[in-house]
Amino acid sequence: MPTAAPALAPPPRRAPRPPRPLVRPARLAFPAVLAVVLTLTPLTGAPSAVARSGGWSVAPLGGGRPAFYAEGTPGAVLRDTVSVTNPGRTPVAVRLRGTGVPAVFSRDGLRVPARTRAQVPFTLTVPRDAGPGDRTGAIEARDAHGRVAAVPVRLRVGGPALAALTVEHLAVHADRITYDLVNRGTTVLVPRLAVRADGFFGRRVLDRAPRALPVRLPPGARRTLSEPWPGRPVLDEVRVRLTVTAAGGARATAGTSAAYVPWGAVGGGAAAGAVFLGWRRARKPRRAGAGPTGAVS
Repeated sequence: MPTAAPALAPPPRRAPRPPRPLVRPARLAFPAVLAVVLTLTPLTGAPSAVARSGGWSVAPLGGGRPAFYAEGTPGAVLRDTVSVTNPGRTPVAVRLRGTGVPAVFSRDGLRVPARTRAQVPFTLTVPRDAGPGDRTGAIEARDAHGRVAAVPVRLRVGGPALAALTVEHLAVHADRITYDLVNRGTTVLVPRLAVRADGFFGRRVLDRAPRALPVRLPPGARRTLSEPWPGRPVLDEVRVRLTVTAAGGARATAGTSAAYVPWGAVGGGAAAGAVFLGWRRARKPRRAGAGPTGAVS
């Protein structure tokens, strides 16, 4: 009987090739203070996002923090990590930067694949000339379409806290009052404003109770503000007084005068103005010891 042909052995299987990485690691020239560079992780559960833009989001890493909080003395280097989450189906490229704070990132430009979270360490350096108190800023991300998402930064510089402010350049215009607020202390201020104006005849023509202004004044900041005054007097001289307060005992006042004369009124407006000014001068108290011409007797 013919012998059966031996069965052919199957060809040996090649070992499977390892999967290619999604993102090639880039060589970074960065200070040794950031030992951890960009980390990419599959998206299994997005963190509590603080800021969103175009589907991707930016947040502090871990803990669901609404902002970055840091505290240190002048010259200190503080470390944290920002998380950029891309839940979409296409990659997104963003650039990171700090606004209002000196921030340095392990990588300020990155491409986040679809359904991936990128973790980028960064440092904040407290300026050596910074006075004690609170500072504000943001960690901002911008994509290729110009869409921006930002996370607030709350930085506290060590030292005694001082709340102080001044009211400067107070002026009365035709329909408004303008002034400058300057934070002379070391803490962030949310000022409250009260306005009062008394006429020449002793009548109160403006009385606005204290109210919070829609501004936040960081230490050293100056803001020019305007207070509308549509119901100003027609014929009067008024004394305007502004009082500004803030938490921590900050208080400042400023005053100025303004004369309202209807010079352009038809039918004797100029004469009425002259009579008013003459009567105003007559009511002014004369200095003791001064004669009609101002000479000392």
